[in-house]
Amino acid sequence: MPQLSLVIPLYNEREVFPELMLRLEAAIAGLGLSAEVILIDDGSLDGTAELIEQACRTRAWCRGVLRSRNFGHQIAVTAGMRHARGEAVAIMDGDLQDPPEIIVAFHAKLKEGYDVVYAVRRERKENLLKRAAYAGFYRLLQRLSTVPIPLDSGDFCLISGRVARLMNRMPERHRFIRGLRSWSGFKQIGFDYPRAAREKGRSKYTFSKLLTLALDGIFTFSEEPLRWSMRFGAFIALASFLWGTYIVCWRLFLREADAIPGWATMSAGMFFLGGVQLISIGIVGEYIGRIHNEVKGRPLYVVDRRFGFEDGSFEEGMTP
Repeated sequence: MPQLSLVIPLYNEREVFPELMLRLEAAIAGLGLSAEVILIDDGSLDGTAELIEQACRTRAWCRGVLRSRNFGHQIAVTAGMRHARGEAVAIMDGDLQDPPEIIVAFHAKLKEGYDVVYAVRRERKENLLKRAAYAGFYRLLQRLSTVPIPLDSGDFCLISGRVARLMNRMPERHRFIRGLRSWSGFKQIGFDYPRAAREKGRSKYTFSKLLTLALDGIFTFSEEPLRWSMRFGAFIALASFLWGTYIVCWRLFLREADAIPGWATMSAGMFFLGGVQLISIGIVGEYIGRIHNEVKGRPLYVVDRRFGFEDGSFEEGMTP
């Protein structure tokens, strides 16, 4: 059994793959531990799967898992963790924005008695709009979540075997890895590092994918949207009651006019309330949709092929 498993999800990363292999080899040598690297292909279309197969045939420390299609980044990380056999498990993206060399420092912290060492991105090389969106999301999530999730921490981390086993037993389908990691508890510590810009290729996290990830984080770890909807509804009902009381008093006691003006205001108010109702229904629908996905009981992902594993029997995914 290896002392360390390094899980790396990949999606259309052909351009950066050779550099990734070289830096991984150097990082593993610097650790001085028995290690395995589990490369998870997430339905790539650019030949990344073939490169993974080749790497597994030429490097004894490489393992490959090819899935039948793209099931999403967080599910890819989950697939890698469920194939990991190491005493500790590291999670890292394959675009080299998270440097594998830092894992040496992570492992030193793990030996000090920590169960989770997570990276904190103090500097980002993305454009200003994207940096502002990330900062706003992390702060909103921390405010809403019932579990304290560290600010500016991504999936890049090193966790002990018992935390990895605990996370593998969590059955939910809408995975938010950094949230599950925080929920597990135990002794955790952050490690500051400057996040590099992409050297090659383009980011696969489009705006819609980032928005989906943000919604998964909020709706999976917080019921505050439902409470906000209820509080806002109560506020609108109270305001409407007070406004109605004012109208009645105005009609009974003020005689300078025979009609009540304000049809434009009433129309605007009706449209406003209609919008509030639709938003509230949408919030409830997000939670119901997640319940619907959970009760169907489908596997999280489907495995097409595996490379580098002695034992081909795994229970975590479906293999046709």
